[in-house]
Amino acid sequence: MREKRREFLKRCAWAGLGLAVPLRVPPPTAAEVRDNFYAGPYYVVFNAAGGWDTTYLMDPKGTNGINRLYGAGDIQTHGAHRFAPTRPHIQAGVSNEDFFTEFGRELLVLNGLDYSVNNHAPGARYMATGKLDSLAYPTFAALVAACQGPTCPLAFLTFGNYSATGNLVAMSRVPYLPSLRRLANADGVDGSDRWPYHDDFALRRIEEALRAGREARANQPQLPRAEHADNMLYAAQVNSKALERVAPYIPKTTPKERLSQQVDIALAAFKAGVCVSANLTIGQFDSHANNDPEQMKLIPEFLAGIRYLLHRAEELHIRDRLVVIAQSEMGRTPNYNSGNGKDHWSIGSIMFLGRGIKGNRVVGATDGKQFAVPLDPHTLALAPGKGIRVRPEHIHVALRELAGIADHPVSKKFPLGVAEGEKLRGLWGS
Repeated sequence: MREKRREFLKRCAWAGLGLAVPLRVPPPTAAEVRDNFYAGPYYVVFNAAGGWDTTYLMDPKGTNGINRLYGAGDIQTHGAHRFAPTRPHIQAGVSNEDFFTEFGRELLVLNGLDYSVNNHAPGARYMATGKLDSLAYPTFAALVAACQGPTCPLAFLTFGNYSATGNLVAMSRVPYLPSLRRLANADGVDGSDRWPYHDDFALRRIEEALRAGREARANQPQLPRAEHADNMLYAAQVNSKALERVAPYIPKTTPKERLSQQVDIALAAFKAGVCVSANLTIGQFDSHANNDPEQMKLIPEFLAGIRYLLHRAEELHIRDRLVVIAQSEMGRTPNYNSGNGKDHWSIGSIMFLGRGIKGNRVVGATDGKQFAVPLDPHTLALAPGKGIRVRPEHIHVALRELAGIADHPVSKKFPLGVAEGEKLRGLWGS
């Protein structure tokens, strides 16, 4: 049995698979794994790592030299949304025109988000957790996984960017579809269900022996190290059985696009009921040089990833269970530098769509010089001079409320310090 587990872990390493197990959360029992089919909502956070230029997306300006590819008269609209025209300037991916036409009625945009800092590491941490001055806070994706599906084998999937868990839940990294296939078919040679290591009857006997041994040791004193090893062995066995449910939903071909590959892994895990949240990311948005061509390459790729997620989720019949967040850790300056690039800017935007979110709405704004305009948190109307500056903690308080975890004991261990009078009322349009 030990040899089998060693072989399983070794093959995980070959596949590039990383599973970080939190030491403070006990492993699931067999009954929990058998019965714990998480059916949603599923939370997906898209990260434009490096700092996107929101004036080339959902917060267009076209004046004062802020952009060079379009003027104020070129700005497009669809419903409540205003966006920069990008179709003439892209070679691949999805244009703003196509994205907002297809998804605008579902989309909520918040402009004028105050990141408070303009450095990558603290900005990414702040956007991911809602807490700027602590390294101990979990990301929203990890927190919601810990609250809603802590016994799921791949409760929190991450593909990079800031991914702290607060030691609440396992951080799972499955970088490639073949890695997921090997994981789903851990009892098969090279992940093949045609070449199992053991016949079904042998596997049942192994599981029965493992369970009987664990129950026999349950009331016996053990050293912490031995108890932890016993728990890890048991968790590996029962989780591998739950992960078998993923196999039917793994695509036979791998898409070329970076985000599409991540999406396929996340959706297979969602559909199989073994995952609550996924942190998806692509980088290189930090366009200190040649801002316009770089952003025109990356923004369409980013939007294409979101579209791919929604289309594939529709095919899997789970689209109505998705909550999608699209964000970056900073914006770009309203002026160009000597290298035709844009530097770090502490004001930006964020987008949401999915379950419980009323679309065709824009909240907040920036002025003509790309500074945030304060808003009234009770009405969400612009309130220059007397409103609040919306910061990431305001967003995270609202996300916790949307997910129904604001009063969860785990959430309460990580307070965000937002006064009652500053909470964004009606952000989700309910």
